[in-house]
Amino acid sequence: MKHRISRRQFLAAAATTFVAPQILPSWAVAPSNRIVTGCIGMGGRGSGHVREVSAFSEVQVVGVCDVFRSKAEKMQHWVNEQQGAKNCAAIQDFRELVARPDIDAVTIASPENWHVLMSIEAMKAGKDVYCEKALSLSVREGRAVCDAVRRYGRVFQAGTQQRSDRSFRFACELARNGYLGKVHTVTVGVPSGRRVLHLPEAPVPGDLNYDLWLGPAPFKPYREGICTYNWYFFTDYCAGWIQSWGVHHMDIALWGVPAFTASTMEVAGTAEFVPDGDADVSFGWKVIMMPPDGPLLRFHDDGSSPFGHGVRFEGDKGWVHVVRGRITAGPKSLLDISIKPDEEHLYHSDHHMGNFIECIKTRRDPAAPVEACHAATTATLVADIATRTGRKLTWDWKKEAFINDDTANRMLTRPMRSPWRI
Repeated sequence: MKHRISRRQFLAAAATTFVAPQILPSWAVAPSNRIVTGCIGMGGRGSGHVREVSAFSEVQVVGVCDVFRSKAEKMQHWVNEQQGAKNCAAIQDFRELVARPDIDAVTIASPENWHVLMSIEAMKAGKDVYCEKALSLSVREGRAVCDAVRRYGRVFQAGTQQRSDRSFRFACELARNGYLGKVHTVTVGVPSGRRVLHLPEAPVPGDLNYDLWLGPAPFKPYREGICTYNWYFFTDYCAGWIQSWGVHHMDIALWGVPAFTASTMEVAGTAEFVPDGDADVSFGWKVIMMPPDGPLLRFHDDGSSPFGHGVRFEGDKGWVHVVRGRITAGPKSLLDISIKPDEEHLYHSDHHMGNFIECIKTRRDPAAPVEACHAATTATLVADIATRTGRKLTWDWKKEAFINDDTANRMLTRPMRSPWRI
């Protein structure tokens, strides 16, 4: 007696080991084995998502979405040429894409005020999600994403792709396995971004659904260039690079030293702002964070960081500094160490999108699970709040709240413009 199984049943049952993607047309793979995908956000990072997933023979992209219709249509043409078919749709409203029953997974590369809503709506609709960092604009929103991942049983890969880089993983393994001795200081330095002085009001471009671009953010008149890159530096859409860039290296700091998120930590710092400009995020910051028994975590913009860009773990026996494309250490012999079989080995992934595709099949957690991105996002938001209050705060990781500070706790959530809500 023959039994049919659905594509979703096949994907849930499959257990394969990831290998490098094969550049083959999706029609060369049996329909029952394909992972049908839609991609949201067709800017630089989002179009990169489309190219990445299209490189996998088992992935078929059937929808590309952007509030700029011309961007969606441009990517639609590219996908159809690559796949040798004309079945990829150009979509302007993400709700239309996530509602499609034929789609198994979505990638999200929208401005950060959208990450939470898009992720949760996709998971409610039964989709697995690859979402760019930062996870959220507030701690409360980030917790809602974590809860949704577990409630709906979805695979969620955060776009903190340094977890799929051997150098970052190795630096954390050196720290966690005692090769640096007792770690006493971790220093994180990231770029501070562009100081936007003035964006003049302008007519809304004809192919832009501006109301949908704003989404849950407060309504404000369209400003020239706000929808491309400059949104990073306006708190309505992003917390600035203290968060959006900071989450990358903060994630590595927390990965290498679990003690940072074990109980509570004191947080204090200062930041620079542009009082006469339109941008309202911080551009220079020096933040100190420390749990009761250490170690010390120094979080700076890279202009004020004593070691510049990257993450440095320092112990009483040595140090290691890692940044994209380079790892250094003192003594240099640390770089020749091989982590022993009986020592702690961190999650191994050499291709971040490939790991996501693999986990869709196996249903295991990916290299950058939602809780890890939530922790890193939270740490950067807590740092930002400390600089804005101008006083030392104590953060409780278990309660996800500041201890005895109502003013700071009110900054842990944000209102959403109607009709948007979680």
